[in-house]
Order: sequence, then C-alpha cells, then structure tokens
Amino acid sequence: MGMIGSLLATLFGGTRNVVRETVEVFRPNAEAQAVRDAAQSAAALAQFAAEFGHTTSAFDRLIDGLNRLPRPMLAFGTIGLFAAALFDPVWFSARMQGITLIPEPMWWLMGAIVSFYFGARHHAKSQDFQKGLWATLARTSQVVDNIKELESLEGVEAADDEMMDFDANPALEDWRNNVRR
Repeated sequence: MGMIGSLLATLFGGTRNVVRETVEVFRPNAEAQAVRDAAQSAAALAQFAAEFGHTTSAFDRLIDGLNRLPRPMLAFGTIGLFAAALFDPVWFSARMQGITLIPEPMWWLMGAIVSFYFGARHHAKSQDFQKGLWATLARTSQVVDNIKELESLEGVEAADDEMMDFDANPALEDWRNNVRR
C-alpha cells in the first residue's frame, strides 16, 4: 500500500500535480485565463477612462451649444427663403439681386468655411462613434461568456420540457370545470 500511496501522492498530491500540469500544456487553466481576461479588460477600461473621462466646463458646454447652431440655422434659413419667395416674390427677387453682386472669391471662401465646419463636425462625430465602439468592445468578452452560459442552458431547458406534461395540469382542469358550470 505504501508504494501505491506514494505513486498517487506523486501524481495528485504534495507540491506538484503532474496530471494538472500535463493537461495545462494542451489546455489553459480556465481560472488563470479568467484572471488574465479580467486584468486585460480592467487595463483597457482604465486607459479608456484616462483618455476620454474628462469633465467639461460651463464654457465648453456653451461652445458645444453654439457649435450645434449652424446646421439647423442653415436648414431653417433655406426653408425660410422658400417661404419668402412664395409670400413676397418681389422682396425675394430684390434680395437675390443683392446676392448676385457678391464676388466669386467670396463664394469660394464661404464654401471653404462651410466645408471645414462640416468636415470638422464629421471628424468629431466619427471620434465619438469610435469611443462608443471601444466601449462596446470592452463589453464583448462578458457578452461572449453570457452567450456560452445561455447555450449551456439550452440542453437543461429541453430536458425540463420533456419531463413536464403540460396537458396534465390538475389546477387548470379544475378551473376549466368550474368555468363550464
């Protein structure tokens, strides 16, 4: 018995576990992998918070509000021009004659300003989109784990359904009998 005991202690007990160490060569330790995944997610979220977690001042909020005005003003101004042309065509024509006196370089300058404004806005919005994308990616490992957990429950649910006979429900039958009377 001493030799078998020392052999089992060598394989499974003492300071080393040869079977576990051999299996970990082919398959990573799930607990250690979970710790590594958690550390990686925490590091990514810490970097994300350091990069994008700043608070804005009242001045920043005011400027952001002013930056949101040109698009609606351009849209409503254009609609207003159509309305003015319908209600008072002579007044509208006089204003449009004034616009024809604007030199071409001024139109180019206006086009550049509008292009840069909307280009910068598009760039800022794409950065906001990327922030949201990174936040989604940070949650990906948790979602994958949840999906695996739900998929493992599908077999349990099917077994539960097979064990239950939904047609044989005494309380439901009693209720049906009382309603029919």
